[in-house]
Amino acid sequence: MFQPEVTRFVPTIGVVGEGFCFPYLVDLIVKKKSGFSNTKIDVVDGNGTLLLQVKGSMWQFRKKRLMYDSISSPLLTIRQKEVAWRQRWTVHRGVGSEESNLLYTVEQSQSLQFKTQLSVFLATSLTGEICDFCVVGSYVSQSFKVYKGDTLIAEVKQRFNLGSLGKEKFEARVYPGVDYAFIVSLLVILNEIDS
Repeated sequence: MFQPEVTRFVPTIGVVGEGFCFPYLVDLIVKKKSGFSNTKIDVVDGNGTLLLQVKGSMWQFRKKRLMYDSISSPLLTIRQKEVAWRQRWTVHRGVGSEESNLLYTVEQSQSLQFKTQLSVFLATSLTGEICDFCVVGSYVSQSFKVYKGDTLIAEVKQRFNLGSLGKEKFEARVYPGVDYAFIVSLLVILNEIDS
């Protein structure tokens, strides 16, 4: 059986929770299936073990997605804040949108962009002027990289399959100590902005 190489003394970046941080490189497969009325995302590891699920309705004015852990307990509510030139999303712990459960907000860095750029602000940030994380990607492929300052902490690549209408597949590489649930939530938001 594959034994990942554990990196010693890695600081954790546990945005959703430290239980989603591992001291080794984590490769995930993210499968999205869109039907007529809803969308569903399954996140599995290299062994095919289900780690996360994301569900939501296709027909909502302000989009909302719910993320569940591997035992179907609600983990996050991902909600489009307002419809504007620069999209903004909020992510709350559990189900709902109480201010006390706000974890982070995500917004487009600029309204007109030639490449995807998102700024992530933690709820604990005092000023909200300098982002805590930055997402940089491509409109063409929905592949992107996540940075904390100048440090690369995750990469996501879209895999194209001809003839797979309503299905999308992504590969996510999450670096040691980084919260994979947080990275998947960024993928969900970016995918909704680009769709």
